[in-house]
Amino acid sequence: MLNLWRNPSDEVGKLFLRLAVGGLMLFHGIGKIAHGIGFIEHALQAIGLPGFIGYGVYVAEVIAPMLILLGYQTRAASLVVAFDMLVAVALFHRQDIFLIRESGALGVEIEAFFFIAALALFFMGTGKYRVTISDES
Repeated sequence: MLNLWRNPSDEVGKLFLRLAVGGLMLFHGIGKIAHGIGFIEHALQAIGLPGFIGYGVYVAEVIAPMLILLGYQTRAASLVVAFDMLVAVALFHRQDIFLIRESGALGVEIEAFFFIAALALFFMGTGKYRVTISDES
């Protein structure tokens, strides 16, 4: 069926969204690699969960963003990022959910951006600009 609403620039838009979500989230992951996740472990232990769960942040903020950037398994990786943002808000920003800062910014502005953009990628998919893996030699 011919989709009259599909525009070739939609594919470029998907690429830019992947670059924004994957690229910017990867910086968060690099920060965790450089400085550790002790604060996450303590926050988890404070609510009765084992601290080792915090190591999942490396999957959510390093591996998943790299997959998103490459356009490989984008839907699954985007769900991981979205879940990571829910956990980040639950652990560290729950008091900021309805906060409007003096500058006018929402208290969970960055987390909301990543959550909504990751969900958009989940629903839209990778697009045609991606790395493909072939088993041909």
